[in-house]
Amino acid sequence: MAAATGDRLRGEALTLSYDARVVSRGLDVVVPDGSFTVIVGPNACGKSTLLRALARMLRPQEGEVVLDGQEIGSLPSKEVARRLGLLPQSPIAPDAITVADLVGRGRYPHQSLLRQWSAEDERAVAEALAATGVTELAERAVDELSGGQRQRVWLAMALAQETPILLLDEPTTYLDIAHQIEVLDLCAQLHEERGSTLVAVLHDLNHACRYATHVIAMRDGEIVAEGDPSEIVDADLVEQVFGLRCRVIPDPETGTPLVVPAARVRAPTPA
Repeated sequence: MAAATGDRLRGEALTLSYDARVVSRGLDVVVPDGSFTVIVGPNACGKSTLLRALARMLRPQEGEVVLDGQEIGSLPSKEVARRLGLLPQSPIAPDAITVADLVGRGRYPHQSLLRQWSAEDERAVAEALAATGVTELAERAVDELSGGQRQRVWLAMALAQETPILLLDEPTTYLDIAHQIEVLDLCAQLHEERGSTLVAVLHDLNHACRYATHVIAMRDGEIVAEGDPSEIVDADLVEQVFGLRCRVIPDPETGTPLVVPAARVRAPTPA
């Protein structure tokens, strides 16, 4: 599968596995530059596995992940970290670390023996704190914060890396609905204002339709469909991918596809 000119991140003929268990075979994927790409699909379909491969956390059994025209495994770790940021699923902060110190760790890829902490690092951290709305929490311990606040702090750390590509593995897991929307609104804002390429794994198809500019729908380790959610998400696709009968109607707030599950047929009330 040939990548369009300018696409910085892609996978070619990927076979992805954990030991002897093959998750995906012969998978081709291109992440459009400047997109907010969301990977969706049922549990255990290979969503997070694909993201881990794109992030160089999982080495393909076959095929290769290409970043800026080079096989990602051939690049030094710090070089990859200057181009590609990752927010893993359920990250764990060191005990008692403050927000400012955790966000500062995002600057590690830019450090070296000859380049220690600098005014440029201070600027990047301050801007990341401000962009995610956590400046006032800078001196707080991360483990004292609410789930939504912590997720904002982790996003700030990823932003402090100042990478053109950011990968997010289920960034709304364990958050209540208000915090889910808060985090996704922030991701959309960062995508729009910074022009970064975002790739996220999400469970909620309606969230994907509302926020994504490009959706990759997976089932059983394969890509079933991909494209603009308004063009590809319909009742047939939802049933094919999730096995769910539904109606797809325009979201009254955004006009994007809204999946409404078919109602359970109630048993007749005894006379």
